[in-house]
Amino acid sequence: MTVRLPDDPELAEEAAGLRSAYVHVPFCRRRCPYCDFAVVVDGDPGVDAGTEAYVDAVVAEIGMEAPGFGPLDAVAFGGGTPTFLRVDDLARILSALDRGFGLRPDAEVSIEANPEDWSDELGAGLVAAGFDRITFGVQSFREETLAFLGRLHDPEQAAGAVAGARWAGFRSVGVDLVYGTPGESIEAWQASVERALDLGVDHLSAYALTVERGTALSRAVAAGALPAPDPDLQADAFAVVDRACLAAGLRRYEVSNWARPGHHSRYNLSTWGGGEYVAFGVGAHDHRGGVRSRNVRRLDRYLAEIAAGRRPRAGSERIEGRLRELETTIVGLRRAAGVALEGLAATLVDHPEGRRLVEAGILAVRRGRVVVVDPMRTDAAARAVLSLSEADC
Repeated sequence: MTVRLPDDPELAEEAAGLRSAYVHVPFCRRRCPYCDFAVVVDGDPGVDAGTEAYVDAVVAEIGMEAPGFGPLDAVAFGGGTPTFLRVDDLARILSALDRGFGLRPDAEVSIEANPEDWSDELGAGLVAAGFDRITFGVQSFREETLAFLGRLHDPEQAAGAVAGARWAGFRSVGVDLVYGTPGESIEAWQASVERALDLGVDHLSAYALTVERGTALSRAVAAGALPAPDPDLQADAFAVVDRACLAAGLRRYEVSNWARPGHHSRYNLSTWGGGEYVAFGVGAHDHRGGVRSRNVRRLDRYLAEIAAGRRPRAGSERIEGRLRELETTIVGLRRAAGVALEGLAATLVDHPEGRRLVEAGILAVRRGRVVVVDPMRTDAAARAVLSLSEADC
């Protein structure tokens, strides 16, 4: 069997036709200062109902989804902290998805985990339940950076979790890292990247620290208590991880993601390509039949809506025509494979702004596709597409 490279253009286009499901588990032991995801911690409204009530609600919501979707090529459990739940509860949700939509025999079933939750018993249980892919929210192998980011594990716990997951039999083991933390040197960042790669991970995601509105980090930056992340240092940090991953045999296939051949995230490729996916849980977003919907972000409201027999929707919008082409182009440009030279992408490279980006070495046309050459300038390409689309309206 041919092993597909993660940045293969054909793979990227095929992934748009996959069907996936996402399950959001919002529970966390503490709220990280930089996080703006839909998470709940002790004291938040609805948390006293307990995790069992939440699992019951998610299973009930799966049963409310309109029929005809599936079978599923990929399932992703994210959060929050999915491993906050018992393995039996995770397996119960996965079984509900299988009953409702069907899972293909080779379906990718992935879960996010925190290193401090890891145990051999957990790993064995997850593999037995059907999970074949695990990603640890490591963020850093430097103690000072972990403390700044509000993480509860230490570097050795992270290393032990990665090694344990390999021993447990997961097909793919990955880590998430964060760069650009104030006070972290390029040398310290490089050491974290090299530690992760030395562990033999199959997949690595590296995200620039961003100041999201409403977070503790944003309040500290606004008050002058902390400096904002330095974009020049973040660009240097990106170059470090990109070189290190390439040297270790991991290829970048999206702005923030690298993988060994055959270990790309099928679920991620599908969503980046405009594929259809159903989603369940607090704050979950889905895309089905040209309509994108989002669930309420408060746990108490989510539980109340499910108890009343209603989908816990906060809103929806139809994604079709020019809007669909716009989104597909902007998101597609984040992939190393880029987008086909047609429609809005073709218009872009023929436009003066697009030609300027090509001359500046930000965009290029390769093998009939438009690609972003400098990943740290992807936002510039997205702004050009957006302005071009607005000018045509």
